[in-house]
Amino acid sequence: MTDRFLKACRREPVDRTPLWIMRQAGRYLPEYRELRQKVDFLTLCKTPELAVEASLQPLRRFPLDASIIFSDILLPLEALGVKMTFNPGPKLAEPVRTRAQVDALESRPAAEAVPFVGEAVRLLRRELDGRTPVIGFCGAPFTLAAYLVQGEGKEGFGAVKTMLYREPATLAHLLEKLTAAMIDYLRLQIAAGAQAVQIFDSWAGLLAPMQYESFALRWVRAIVDGVADLGAPIIYFVNGGPHLLEDAATSGADVLGLCWRTPLDVAAVRVGPAIALQGNLDPHALFAEPAEVTKLANDVLARVAGRPGHIMNLGHGILPDTPIASVEALVAAVQATARRDAA
Repeated sequence: MTDRFLKACRREPVDRTPLWIMRQAGRYLPEYRELRQKVDFLTLCKTPELAVEASLQPLRRFPLDASIIFSDILLPLEALGVKMTFNPGPKLAEPVRTRAQVDALESRPAAEAVPFVGEAVRLLRRELDGRTPVIGFCGAPFTLAAYLVQGEGKEGFGAVKTMLYREPATLAHLLEKLTAAMIDYLRLQIAAGAQAVQIFDSWAGLLAPMQYESFALRWVRAIVDGVADLGAPIIYFVNGGPHLLEDAATSGADVLGLCWRTPLDVAAVRVGPAIALQGNLDPHALFAEPAEVTKLANDVLARVAGRPGHIMNLGHGILPDTPIASVEALVAAVQATARRDAA
């Protein structure tokens, strides 16, 4: 197996910078769009063979250094009895906004509620046969709470911030339940064969530092502690969080994923050498001409050249209309780091 991704997670020497792309299985690929014409999103997620097919599609096209299981951060909420649809974005049958509703959330094992995720990880690990590491993932508690309280995806997620100020104890109780569920969910994926896991905190950037410590970071630390004994490297990705970098670096995760809003060299100085970094090319940069994509990718790579523990990625998920040629340029730019290092 090419283990440069796992080595980079642990800040060990690698032959070149590893690369994977958030949302690398998705709508920018024509083969994925063809697959989606046959099945709806939830069926794709809940059918292990189809989820594995989606996970493999980008690896067939690009020499990426990791595979991430095709799923959605909201699926494990089924372990809490939450019902939702995707059309195209998530919509919950009923927002969770009262203490009584939080109390009523179930607490079923992930293996019982979402067994298809564990099976998909097992099938993907077997299909890859050691060629590429498998990444599992979950949503961070605050990010999941943002969807639960809002009832859908909505810019700003005002409902969860209202709960934070009006009923902080209720929000804390919800976060506690979500933390327990995500520990169980990540442990399921690691037991099934995931060799690393990522915690997505897509909406933590909505919080001020003091709020972040109490309503986001505290619970992420609990998840890290809850799976650390299994030995899989943990990536913690905070979107929109330049004001939270120093705090986020204390999560206990092995790798801190960065959005594009802070230059990588600046972030490296701010968080110190004890944590690996992932990122952080702006996803919109891939709409530039391939030559410009190469230039922009090289700028990111140069900012941490020689620093152990850098995983190249975008600063958020790849966008649906991204040109394939731009992804090819990004891949080529990263692969060229091996030739430069050898020179």
